[in-house]
Formats: sequence, C-alpha cells, structure tokens
Amino acid sequence: QVPLVESGGGLVQAGGSLRLSCAASGRTFSMYAMGWFRQAPGKEREFVAAISWSGGGTVYADSVKGRFTISRDSAKNTGYLQMNSLKPEDTAVYYCAAQSSYVSDRRNPRQYAYWGQGTQVTVSP
Repeated sequence: QVPLVESGGGLVQAGGSLRLSCAASGRTFSMYAMGWFRQAPGKEREFVAAISWSGGGTVYADSVKGRFTISRDSAKNTGYLQMNSLKPEDTAVYYCAAQSSYVSDRRNPRQYAYWGQGTQVTVSP
C-alpha cells in the first residue's frame, strides 16, 4: 500500500478558493497518474481532474474547467488541486487517487489503485 495523505479542505464562501494537496509517501513509489474525484451526499463518486505525472498533461470535468487547476511537484511526490470561484454545488468529499502503472482512462476511478482518505470541502452560498 502507498499512503496518500490529503490536506487543505475546509469551509469557504461561494466565490472563494481552496487548495488541496495529496502527498504520496514511500520512496519507491513511481507515479504514473494522479486524479481527483469527489462525492457529494447521496451521489456517486465523480471525476474532477487528473494529471499525467511525467508529461504533466491534464484533463478536467466540464463542471470545473476554467475554475480548477491540477498540478504536481514530482520532487515532493505531491499533487495539488487549486479550486477557484467555488460554488455551493462543489460541496463534497474530495479524494485523490494515484496509479503507478499505465492508465488508459484517467477519468475512470477503477483505474486507480491507491486512494487518499478524503477531505471535506464545503461551500456556503
């Protein structure tokens, strides 16, 4: 197992910003891709954003495009999700996910082997 430690969630007003972090521990872990997913109460887990670790290519859900930015610091084995212009509908538990082998569809949660514990993001109107 590769622990993924998330941080940065919290309560913010609509229009505000938060930055989530996801640190992968374990010196031998070689990241292929990292994704962020979220799950609101009563809803299924949904894709938010993903990044290819070596090339840095990114993909976003339409609902967050232009507001969220995913990035990574390879030296620290840490990924980030910068969330701007937050809306009440962004309220959810946010999970980071990582995979060390090839990922054909970064939007598919089943392609990720390692998951963080989740961090709550609440956006008030």
